[in-house]
Amino acid sequence: MALDEIRHILALDSALSRCAAAAVQDGEVLAQQQADQQRGQASRLPVMAEAVLQAAGLAATDLDLIAVTIGPGSFTGIRAGLALAHGLALAAGCPLIGVTVGEALAEALPGIGGRTLWAASDSRRGRIFLERDGSVAAFLLDSLPKPSGPVALAGDAAADVAARLAASGHDVMLTDARLPMPLHVALAARRRMQGELPPRPAQPLYVDPPEVRLPAGGLRPPPVAA
Repeated sequence: MALDEIRHILALDSALSRCAAAAVQDGEVLAQQQADQQRGQASRLPVMAEAVLQAAGLAATDLDLIAVTIGPGSFTGIRAGLALAHGLALAAGCPLIGVTVGEALAEALPGIGGRTLWAASDSRRGRIFLERDGSVAAFLLDSLPKPSGPVALAGDAAADVAARLAASGHDVMLTDARLPMPLHVALAARRRMQGELPPRPAQPLYVDPPEVRLPAGGLRPPPVAA
């Protein structure tokens, strides 16, 4: 499909503390839903997707592209968003493009005065997911890396990181971009298709291992074929 034929995009996000879906046409939001939600994304996001498509007067087969956040963020939220996105893309027969939280936030900040953007997300484990220069790592607030120049902070943990860096004498600008908006997810996905962002598979971007504990008795043995 040629890039000029990509008009209708369904954008999904459940990587952090909010579920959001939007139907986007030619860079404009036709319909959008969002709700603060740290649990239950797997059941909430499909309802939102169906609702925004209906409100926009679109069927799944009308979609030219599906865009979804791949992380960093909540293990279950990322999985929920990607599972839905892969299923819809398969049913609609359209491409699926994943974007990071930082890439989506960057679309909300076209002018940061030549500063390097740092996207800081709360890992909910006492650490910060820090996305910068195309890489992601987790840091304690007391062991943040030192910027090599002026930085702009975005993300739901941006205020804490900005305060720590400013206290150390670094040149920091705190932006008002906290959580990805579906429109910006869609715009970042289109940029990836255009080759303006480096290739990245639509697969989970995990930083920490999942918070899953095995049963005390271990896993059940696999079934034995008759």
